[in-house]
Amino acid sequence: MINRQLIFILIALSVAVPLVIRLGLPNYVTSEVMQVYEEIDQLDSDSVVMISFDHEASSLPEVKPMAVAILRHCFSKNLKVIGFALLAEGTAIGDQILREVAAEHNKVYGKDYVFLGFRPQYQAAILGMGEDIKRVFPQDYKNISLDQIPMMEGIKNYQDISLIISVADGDMPAYWVDYAVSRYHKKVSAAVTAVMATSFYPFLASGQIVGLLGGLKGAAEYEILIEKPGIGQRGMDAQSVSHLMIILLVILGNMGYFLRRRFTG
Repeated sequence: MINRQLIFILIALSVAVPLVIRLGLPNYVTSEVMQVYEEIDQLDSDSVVMISFDHEASSLPEVKPMAVAILRHCFSKNLKVIGFALLAEGTAIGDQILREVAAEHNKVYGKDYVFLGFRPQYQAAILGMGEDIKRVFPQDYKNISLDQIPMMEGIKNYQDISLIISVADGDMPAYWVDYAVSRYHKKVSAAVTAVMATSFYPFLASGQIVGLLGGLKGAAEYEILIEKPGIGQRGMDAQSVSHLMIILLVILGNMGYFLRRRFTG
């Protein structure tokens, strides 16, 4: 019989080893992830992408790999990025992720990207930015007036934004559809946790959102497209190996049970 301690050790190793050593297990890119990639990839240099960090800290292991992969694609295409948060906990996280990825690509704050910070009452914020971004965010996260930020010159509202991406762990993309898509006819993509992904397939099928990333798998698929392996692919390797280990342990447990019955019965 396999004792409990050995089972715990095997499961721990099956998760830890793929996170440290990249196995490169096969994965395939789904059409919904490809849609997001193609939407960003076809944008002209200096186009503006707006990324809203609509999530809490508890979902960081899922949302960060998606946000990092998307930002790497945007910066590699020399797109301008406006970041902000409509949930309080996403504020510091979004700022950190944006700064880290921008540093990888030698992007300059205020010229290539800007982080506006947090605004409560997300319905009002989404609607307000459709009229005038500076009215909703008069200053950025560093308390610098948007009028003093070079990148924000000539950017007034959604008409100057090529794509909006909501990185979320809840139903916030639905509000973007209600207020940015329906009223201002703006293109919106969603990157959501795996448990929320199924809720947004009807929006995808109706064309109300352009593409969808779902959790760690979505991040891994996007990393394949941008040819930049990261925590998404390593996380999927760990998930796959741990699932295989669980299946193997279940098979061994059942074999042991029937063999024991045979020789003792």
